[in-house]
Formats: sequence, structure tokens, C-alpha cells
Amino acid sequence: MIGKILKKFDDRFLKSEPRTGDLYAVAALFDTPDEIIHAAEKVSGSGYKRFDVLTPYPVHGMDGAMNLKPSNIGWVGLIAGMSGTSLAFLMIWWMVGVNYPNIFGGKPFFNLPASIPIMFELTVLLSALTLAGSLIAIYMKLPSNANPLMDTEFIKRVTSDKFGIYIEAKDPKFNKDEVEAMFKQLGSSSVSFIHEAVYEVGDTKNPLLNTKFLGALIGSSVITVVITYLVLNVLLFLPPFNWMHYQAKVLPQSESKFFKDGWSMRRPVEGTVARGFIPYEFAGMPDSMVVPTPNPLPVNQKVLDLGKKRYDTYCSPCHGFYGKGDSRLRGQFPVPPTLHSEKVMNWKDANIYHVITNGQNTMPSYASSISRDDRWAIIHYLRVLQRSQNAPDSDLEIK
Repeated sequence: MIGKILKKFDDRFLKSEPRTGDLYAVAALFDTPDEIIHAAEKVSGSGYKRFDVLTPYPVHGMDGAMNLKPSNIGWVGLIAGMSGTSLAFLMIWWMVGVNYPNIFGGKPFFNLPASIPIMFELTVLLSALTLAGSLIAIYMKLPSNANPLMDTEFIKRVTSDKFGIYIEAKDPKFNKDEVEAMFKQLGSSSVSFIHEAVYEVGDTKNPLLNTKFLGALIGSSVITVVITYLVLNVLLFLPPFNWMHYQAKVLPQSESKFFKDGWSMRRPVEGTVARGFIPYEFAGMPDSMVVPTPNPLPVNQKVLDLGKKRYDTYCSPCHGFYGKGDSRLRGQFPVPPTLHSEKVMNWKDANIYHVITNGQNTMPSYASSISRDDRWAIIHYLRVLQRSQNAPDSDLEIK
């Protein structure tokens, strides 16, 4: 049954095209890579222009032997890649910087470093697709891939175990007898004459608009989509391929039939402390219970720079860049009081640390977002802001 189907396929699609009496090229086969390299050097050195070399695998040094010029495909990839980079840049800039700007902890609307991975991916994607399309449609001239070399003994051998070279009859220097003699002198194992083929043009002069070609293209796309869907959504969920999907584990906030409370997530044992972590001893207590401990960080430029960076990220959206309570959230959140009030200025550093850690009123706790050292650095920077906005006379330089 399968043999009959394959035979019908061969008879329908692999039949040889009828040949004319016009000579297309003289072709020669060689047995080793060294022989084909030598033949290519001889042919290119003799001044032939319309020739080509066919090998079953890449042969190092063939470009130089054939005296080939660099391909223009590199320029196609460069232009496509630069287009991908520019499109990604403009897309991200428009989305996050113009059309739908959002404030994320004091960061700029359009953040270039965070956009570079996306720009890189679109550069590679557009370049790869353009290169593949150019090779198929322009350089290989598909679907017009008809060539007199097809279905010849020469093409069968150079795609399996031989190395071949041919010179077209259209070459200005072409002479049938001279080319045949040159190939035999170079040690060719077989010299053949390839004649022009008669092709069935069909009902259209443009193969891209041929209904059979378009039907095959659409059919291949549909089959690819269906197979991909079945593999990714059906096959991978069937035994034994689903062993990575269904693992002996529980997911966060998922139901559990093992524990009595029905939850898979378990609370830490009461009273335990993570290794290397010192818990905040005043967590959940009122401000009056805080013992005024000094700020453990020194006051230097490095600490102030760190405090400014963390303040601008976490504090400035509500308190403003200068702590005046001029929120940058445009009324999307309750406006907090100024940090230059007498109450806050008279607070000890430990009291401010307590508010950052515990939260106060509508302000949530930032204990999970800001590390302990960063909280102390923010307090140092806040003192700088308070000093700059409420400078005493002693800070003023007298000239």
C-alpha cells in the first residue's frame, strides 16, 4: 500500500522534464574536495564567469577558489536589524512614555536600560525573518525554482557523494570542446552535457499567484498550526509527557487535602526566627513604646547617595522629592503631611524608622520592600532635606 502511494508520488512529482536540443551547460564530477578546489581555481582563473560549484557539504576555501565577491545578504540583515531596533524603541517609548505613562517608584516613564532586552529580541526576530524571506524569495527565486540541473544524474551525485562543477553555455568564453577537454585534464570522473528543459508554465506567469502554490502555502500553515496546538495543548498533558506538569508539590495559595485547615501554605512555627535575621522588636507596637536607638549608619556621601536613591524610589511618589507632602501621584492616593513639620523634625531617628517599618495611618509598612540599612540611609537623607529647607542662621555663610 505504502509502496503504491510512493510510486504514484514519484510518477506525479518526480518525473523528468522533456529536454530540447539546446545545450545549457557542461558539468563534471570529482571525487575529493582537493580536486574540486583545484578545478574551481582553474575555471575562475581561466576567466569563466557563468559557472558554479555544488558539493554535498561545505568545503573550506571554496569562496576564494571561485573568486566570489562578498554577498549583499549582510546588508539586508543590517537594515532589517536596525529597523527592528528602531521599531522596538519607538513602540516602547510611545506605550510607556506617551500613550499610557505610569509612575513606578520614581522611575522615568521611558526606562532605556529595561527596554534593551526587548529591543534586542525584536532586532533578532526581524533580522532573521527578513533574511529567511530574502533568501527564499529573492536570492533563491522561489517558488520559481525550475532549473535544467534538476532530475539529472549530476545533481543526484553532488547531493550525496560527489563534488561537481558546471559552466553554462551562455558564458562569453564558452566552447564545448575546450570545456570538456579542460574537465578531463583536471581529472574529472564523469563529464556530462546538460540540455535545456521544457517546463510547464501553467495558467499564470507569476508563480506567486499560482492557485496550487497558494493552496500549498495555506495548507502547510494550517497543518503547522494544528500540529503545534495539539502538541502543546494535548500531547504534553498526556502520560508520560506530563510528568513535569503534574509534580508532587503544592502551589502557593492552593487547596490542600492533607492539612486540616485546607491550605497548602503553612505558617512558620510560632517563635522561630530565620537564620541570620534579627526581627524588629517593636513590630506592631505604638510609637510611644519605641526605645530611641541611634542610627547605626555613618553620615557620609555614600550613605546619603543611597538614601537619596531609595527615597526617590519609595518615598517621593507620596511625599514629593523634597518631603513637602506635594504628592506626584496626581490625586490617586491620599496626600501625606509634610516631613518638615515640627513633630517630624523633633522625632528621633528611631521613631522615623518605626513608621517606615510598621506603617502609619494610610501609609503601609515598607519592611518587605526596603532593607534595614536602606531605611536608616533614607532617614539620614531626610535629615539633609529638613536641614536644607529649615536652615538655621548658623548655616548661612557670612561674607
